[in-house]
Amino acid sequence: MLSHVKLAAFVAAVLAILVAGCNNGKKSASPSAPAATTTAQAQKVPPTQHFFSRPDLKPPLVRVQTAAHGTAPGYLFLAPKMVVAQAGPLIMDNRGEVVWFSPLNTKGVTDFRKQMYEGKPVLTWWRGHVSNMGVGDGWYVIYDTSYRPVAEVRPGNGLVGDVHEFLITRRNTAVFTVYHRLSVDLSSVGGPKEGKIWDGIVQELNIKTGRVLFEWHSYPQVGVKESYAPPPSAKAGAKAPPYDYFHINSIDVERNGNFLVSARNTHTLYEIDRRTKKVLWRLGGKKSDFAMGAGTRFAWQHDARRQANGTITLFDNGAAPTVEKFSRILVLRVDTRTKKASLVRSYHHPKRLLAPFEGNAQFLANGDVLVGWGAQPYVSELGQDGSLRFDAYFGHGQPPGKDADSYRAYRFVWHGRPKDPPAVAVAGNTAYVSWNGATEVARWQVLVGNANDDLGVVASAAKTEFETPIRFRPAGKFVAIQALDRNGQVLGVSRTLKLKP
Repeated sequence: MLSHVKLAAFVAAVLAILVAGCNNGKKSASPSAPAATTTAQAQKVPPTQHFFSRPDLKPPLVRVQTAAHGTAPGYLFLAPKMVVAQAGPLIMDNRGEVVWFSPLNTKGVTDFRKQMYEGKPVLTWWRGHVSNMGVGDGWYVIYDTSYRPVAEVRPGNGLVGDVHEFLITRRNTAVFTVYHRLSVDLSSVGGPKEGKIWDGIVQELNIKTGRVLFEWHSYPQVGVKESYAPPPSAKAGAKAPPYDYFHINSIDVERNGNFLVSARNTHTLYEIDRRTKKVLWRLGGKKSDFAMGAGTRFAWQHDARRQANGTITLFDNGAAPTVEKFSRILVLRVDTRTKKASLVRSYHHPKRLLAPFEGNAQFLANGDVLVGWGAQPYVSELGQDGSLRFDAYFGHGQPPGKDADSYRAYRFVWHGRPKDPPAVAVAGNTAYVSWNGATEVARWQVLVGNANDDLGVVASAAKTEFETPIRFRPAGKFVAIQALDRNGQVLGVSRTLKLKP
C-alpha cells in the first residue's frame, strides 16, 4: 500500500531535506524516494508507516485484504494499541491510507469515534493507563473538527474513568464505565474471606458542570455467584487481587431512558431502571429472565446495543476461556412480554476469527455491519447477507495479546479542517507534502521564487494519498505548498522553506 523508507537511506536523505509544518505523513512512493523497507526490519520494532513530511508519525501498517465494494460512506476509525510503535486515534480511508493520526505515547487509547456534542460533530476517546486485568484509570476527551480540545470529562464522586465506554447522549450528558475496589467476603465462591472485587459502575454526568446525574453499582444487586470468572485463591487472603466478577464493558441508553449494560464475566446483559436503579431483567448468564432460543447464548461478550427496530445486537466473543469456535455478531429479538429471546441472524468473519477480548459491531444506515475484531487486528464491513465488503489487517502476525489491537472500530462520515498548516519536506527536486486530518484537499501546488513573498506555481499534483510526492524544478531560493479544494479554492499554505543550492 505504502512504500517504507530505509532508515539509513532516509538519514542520508534528510541532510538534504527541509522540513516545515506539523501535521500529516505517509510513506512516499515516488521514483525520487529513497529505497524502502519497514521500520521493523531496521530496528526490530513493530512495522510502521513512514512519511517524509511527518517523520514523527508512525502508525501501524495497514493491509487491505478485501478491497471496499458497496460499502457505506465514510472513513474508518480505530485506535491501534498494545504492540505498536505509537498508540493513538487513527482515521483512515478504504485503501488504508491515513487521514488523521495522533500518537499519544501511551498504550491506553480506546473507544475512538465520532459523536455529536451540542449539535456539532466531535471526536471522542478514552486515554489513561490500563492494568493487566483490562481495568482503566483515566479520563475522556472531546475534540472538534479542527482537532482541538473542546472538553475533558472526568468521573465525579472521587472515581476514575474506565476504558470500556464513553457515550455522549442526546441530552449532551456523558455516560461511561467505572471500576472501583470494594472489600467483599468471597468465601461463598471459594475465595478469601478478606477479599476484594471490582464493582462495575455506570455513571452519567453533566459535561459542562461535572455534576453527577446518575450512578449505578453492580454490587450487591449482582452477586459474585453470577460470575463465570474464577475467583482468587482463598490462600491468598487479603493479598489477593480484586475479583473481576462483573467486568462491565458497554452501556447503551435506551429510548425510555433506561440503561442496557453488558457484563463480560457474567455472560449477561442487564436492563437498569433509570429511576429506581434496579435490575429490571437479565438476558443470558446463570439467572436469565428469558428462555434463550437456539443460537442465542453468548459468552464473554462486548458491545450490547439496542437498535432502532428494537432488536439487541452484541459482539459474542466466545472466549476466553474458549467456549465457541469463533466470535459472532448476534442480532437478537428479545420479547419482554413472553420472556423469550430468539436469534434473528448472526455474522462472523470468513476466517472464523476468535477474539479472546475486545470487539464491537456498528450497524450502519445502509444495512451493513462494521466490525472491529478486538484482539484480532482486523476491521471488516459485512453486508446484510454476511458477505465481506471490506477487510483490513493492521497486525504483524503475532497471537492475540502479543500483537496490535483496537478495542473498537467504526465507520463515520467526517470533515476535518486542521488549524495547523500543511507539512512539507524537500529532497532534491521532489517535495513531499501532507496535511494531517485535512479531508477536503483535492490538489497540491508547488510555489517557487527568489523571494519568500514572491512565489509562483511551478508544479501541481492531485492528492491521492496521505503524503503526496511532487517533482518540481527548483529554480529559485524558496518553496512553499498550497492546498486546494475541488473548486480550486486555497485551503491552506505551508511554511516557506529556503532551498539549499
